[in-house]
Amino acid sequence: MEKALQPKRRLSVSRRCFGILLFLGLLLPLAACGGESQASNASGSKVVSVVAGENFWGSIATQIGGKHTSVKSLVSSPTGDPHDYESTNDDARAIAQADYVILNGAGYDTWGSKLLDANPSDTRKLLDVGKLVGKKEGDNPHLWYNPEYVQQVAKQITADYKAIDSADASYFDQQYSAFEVALKPYLDKITEIKSKYAGKPIGISESIFIYMTDALGLKVITPEAYYTAEANGSEPPANTVAEFNDQITKNEIKVFILNVQTIDNSVKNLQQQVAKAGIPVVEVSETVRPANGKFQDWQLAQLDKLEQALSQSHNG
Repeated sequence: MEKALQPKRRLSVSRRCFGILLFLGLLLPLAACGGESQASNASGSKVVSVVAGENFWGSIATQIGGKHTSVKSLVSSPTGDPHDYESTNDDARAIAQADYVILNGAGYDTWGSKLLDANPSDTRKLLDVGKLVGKKEGDNPHLWYNPEYVQQVAKQITADYKAIDSADASYFDQQYSAFEVALKPYLDKITEIKSKYAGKPIGISESIFIYMTDALGLKVITPEAYYTAEANGSEPPANTVAEFNDQITKNEIKVFILNVQTIDNSVKNLQQQVAKAGIPVVEVSETVRPANGKFQDWQLAQLDKLEQALSQSHNG
């Protein structure tokens, strides 16, 4: 009986060893691959695919979404006029595959609406910022320069993330709270500038900064017909150009706000007049600078320069 049992015992040991080796053989490749993304995939963690029409909304979406989102911003170039952006096949593909799309709306990115119509989906969620804040085509579309709208959009993005990925709702709430903290220096700077320089007369090259000047309490004395025409890409009326030049000559403008992404010949001429008059110039842009930067850092840097220019003018 013992001799009959011995081979069976050896076979049992051999199988046990084979099982251990097989386990180690499977484990080692997993250990080699390792990494956080592998762990999150193994746990079934959801990653929401997000496409933002522009990188100012994309930056906010990225900060709130964190590790549970993958955000692609379509317009991010720091040069050129975003109003003239032409979509690509890659843009169409990205929107077709997205779980969530964020467009500025109000006529700013109509190409995005066309891509959505061309790639219908019953599951994709859309945030049209213009509709959210009650703006339509023909209104000033530079909504990201309104601090109240920015906060409203951040709340809506958070709510949309939670609706798309309810399992990670608490995570998105935490990310939103962190974003609120990160946004505070920007909001505090707006309050600070308003308390010091409310009513200060300034000039603007076009309508991009109007929402912010309202928040800051600054007085825009540039003829509305001038900056509206510039924003629409049309020739400003001759009388408004003459009035603007007269304001510069008489030193009525204390600071000139220049949109560096939309400079035509009329604005170039004004730049020369402003330079001759020694009026401080503050450059602002339509897209986040640097392109991979954070919304609040970009905005705060511009506000810091504006405060310095206002101080220089005030003391001059």
